Amino acid sequence: MWFSKSIEQVLEELDVNPVTGLSEREADKRIMQFGANQLRVKKRKSILLLFLGQLNDGLIYVLFGAVIITFLMGEYIDGVIILLVILINGILGVAQEVKAGNAIEALRNLAAPKALVKRDGIVKEIDSGKLVPGDILVLDAGRFVAADLRLVESFNLQIEESALTGESVPSEKKAEPVFADLETALGDRVNLAFMSTLVTSGRGVGVVVETGMGTEVGKIAGIIEQEKETETPLEKRLTELGKTLGKIAVGICVVMFVLAYFQGRNIADMFLTSVSLAVASIPEGLAAIVAVVLSIGVTKMAKLNAIIKKLPAVETLGSVTIVCSDKTGTLTQNKMTVIRYFNLGESEIVVEPGNTKPSEEAILLAKAMILCSDATYENGSGTGDPTEIALLIFGDSLGIDRKKLSTENTRINEIAFDSDRKLMSTLEDDNGRLQVFVKGAIDNLIPRCTHAKVGSKIVPITEDQIGKYKQAVEKMSADALRTLAAAYKPVDSVIDPAEMEHDLILIGMVGMIDPPRTEVKDAIFKAKEAGITTVMITGDHKNTAFAIAKELGIAEKPEQAINSAEMNKYAEDVLADNIFQFRVFARVSPAHKVQIVRAFKARGNIVAMTGDGVNDAPSLNTADIGVAMGITGTDVAKNASDMILADDNFSTIISAIEQGRNIYNNIKKSVVFLLASNFGEVVTMVLAILVGLPAPLIATQLLWINLITDSLPAIALGMDPGDPDVMQQKPRHPKESFFAQGAGLRIIVDGTLIGLLTIFAFWFGYYEHGFSPYDNGIPESVHEYARTMSFMTIVSCQLLFSMTFTHHLKSIFRTGITANKYLVGAVAIGLSMQLLVMGIPTFQKAFKLQMLDLYGWINVLVLGLIPVVVNETVKAIARSRKT
Repeated sequence: MWFSKSIEQVLEELDVNPVTGLSEREADKRIMQFGANQLRVKKRKSILLLFLGQLNDGLIYVLFGAVIITFLMGEYIDGVIILLVILINGILGVAQEVKAGNAIEALRNLAAPKALVKRDGIVKEIDSGKLVPGDILVLDAGRFVAADLRLVESFNLQIEESALTGESVPSEKKAEPVFADLETALGDRVNLAFMSTLVTSGRGVGVVVETGMGTEVGKIAGIIEQEKETETPLEKRLTELGKTLGKIAVGICVVMFVLAYFQGRNIADMFLTSVSLAVASIPEGLAAIVAVVLSIGVTKMAKLNAIIKKLPAVETLGSVTIVCSDKTGTLTQNKMTVIRYFNLGESEIVVEPGNTKPSEEAILLAKAMILCSDATYENGSGTGDPTEIALLIFGDSLGIDRKKLSTENTRINEIAFDSDRKLMSTLEDDNGRLQVFVKGAIDNLIPRCTHAKVGSKIVPITEDQIGKYKQAVEKMSADALRTLAAAYKPVDSVIDPAEMEHDLILIGMVGMIDPPRTEVKDAIFKAKEAGITTVMITGDHKNTAFAIAKELGIAEKPEQAINSAEMNKYAEDVLADNIFQFRVFARVSPAHKVQIVRAFKARGNIVAMTGDGVNDAPSLNTADIGVAMGITGTDVAKNASDMILADDNFSTIISAIEQGRNIYNNIKKSVVFLLASNFGEVVTMVLAILVGLPAPLIATQLLWINLITDSLPAIALGMDPGDPDVMQQKPRHPKESFFAQGAGLRIIVDGTLIGLLTIFAFWFGYYEHGFSPYDNGIPESVHEYARTMSFMTIVSCQLLFSMTFTHHLKSIFRTGITANKYLVGAVAIGLSMQLLVMGIPTFQKAFKLQMLDLYGWINVLVLGLIPVVVNETVKAIARSRKT
């Protein structure tokens, strides 16, 4: 077993060199041999099961009953048409489910965890699914272990194994000792690391010994297979809405059937008509359409580098009023460059690669920064923290041979960086000479220093010297430079980590710049227009943070910046009352981030919060939208987030908010269109029955209308490219109803208008032939002609009417009739199918239709355009009132 063998035996058995790792060619061979490093996932339902699921509905059962009744009555054509409608609806439903499933699966793949692996001697980040036995895996704080490992190296490594054991207290890990039996090895878990566990502190290197289902987690059956898809709050609301409207529609149809019975109408015909109206008027496709629109929307967002992990985030995005953003890498380019350094012997020096003649202090400063780092940088590319990469390049600019330095020094111990101490320390063995090196924030480092290096001398540190450092910090910060200091001390023997950061000798500090992203300033202005306030949160010095914030347009006055020490003076409720005074929060800890989010939320704001570190998880969870960094973010941050930025770019957040607003608006368009159309069908049938008219539409016609207008146009509206001016509107209230802003009134007015126009067309069909609908002895051909008029009119009204939904206020001529190509296509397909039904004798007979004459076609066209004209007139009036 892996735990009972020495590291040398494990490496030999897996045929891998820990220095170079596997070659890419060998890794490709092994992935063919061992398969992908993945746990089994729940199998997707087959097409047949999805189709049967579509038929598992009470209304479908009623339709099947109607089919049986029509066959018993000898109305075989009607029965076949109803069956075809059921099948086509089922096929469309399956297509929607498959499309939504594919989109969500693609998002899961995009959000798949990464692993740091050493291959061909280079540390690189790869998809964890590509790991193979023998890979050399690098572990650092905040990263999930991607496979089962035998540890090769460990430095203060602690791993939280609750995913495997249920024990939340982190376990200390060491490469040694070797265990003789499984019980001891698994009981202590010292020299092994397991898939799905979390590195909480320190770092380590391990060799992959098991992957996929061969891991300890993989042996625990059904971990991922038990995962269930859940509806978003929006989908739940719409499902409940659909059920409520369904009950109302069924009630209306029952009343209609009872009225027809007392009016002496044909009971069998009215039964079929009532059932068909119930099916046609119930928006049973609402939830499915919302799922498709959401899945298509989030897939589009993923292509724009915003990966949505939790679908409810799409709904919340449109309501965001505050964006709390990290500075480094999000608002800035995350391309740190050291441009100055300072020490007491030389004052401030501008770094000019190739021209700088380094002093003894400068060499020691760079050496401390290099040795106190976990980053790599070779051949123009690096891995690790961008700040540490910048420090390696700083060493190169001073002519330091980093390879020689690495060979001469062996790391004996270390204290990893954490956001509370803001320090990192290492104990190095330089050919028998032991030294501690510490790098970190100058404010945190100075109190731990008792001496300072001045030229070649080491002297007790004085208040005057501390003052000079503070002046240098102020000067660099005013120029938007981030400062980082270094200290050291020689020791006689290996000391405990707790003693490493005391009695230090201050060497000097560097000033580095991380330029703002060029596109961020425009994004912040765009957010401001949209009623969204941008807030900067950073660990940098207050002056540095304000300088960047002012350049980006986040803050205007120094008073809008506050640091953690000043924040601590405020009680929680007082901070909430004064929170809008500040736009920059500097030198903050993760606990402060939570305070800031809570303060904004206490004032009724919807808050989006960015984070990348292990300790950012609480603030990401507290925020309404947690946003993790995809490049620099730890697995913990990504796991706690609702959204991942694949490019770590602030402007992507604003783009995601814009997309979220448009997705919600598109869903609303689909819902309002469906309800207005269905209400029009109910008005047509119920009003006609109430006034004693013959039924304007028969059962098969109602089902056909439902098929034509409830599927393609509604989905097409959900795929609308969106309003380019959506970010000039204020955020939507999160509890705003679908029927807000006149949507409810529009459903009633438009539905009633469509119903009245359809009844008029029905009456006109009789009038054109010289009859009144109330006359006796009307030929069946006239009845069919009148129903054809109502049939063609209601479909024309609904299809053409859908074109007005591209914007609730703008004219279709301004938005462009062809702006939504999907909608144009849906309308064209719907009208073409109507003409086919009218033009092909078999279908004409099946649906009991008559070919219209010229006057009939003109009336259908004019009546079909009336809802468009009315809606455009209402929009024009609304626009004039706004101006």
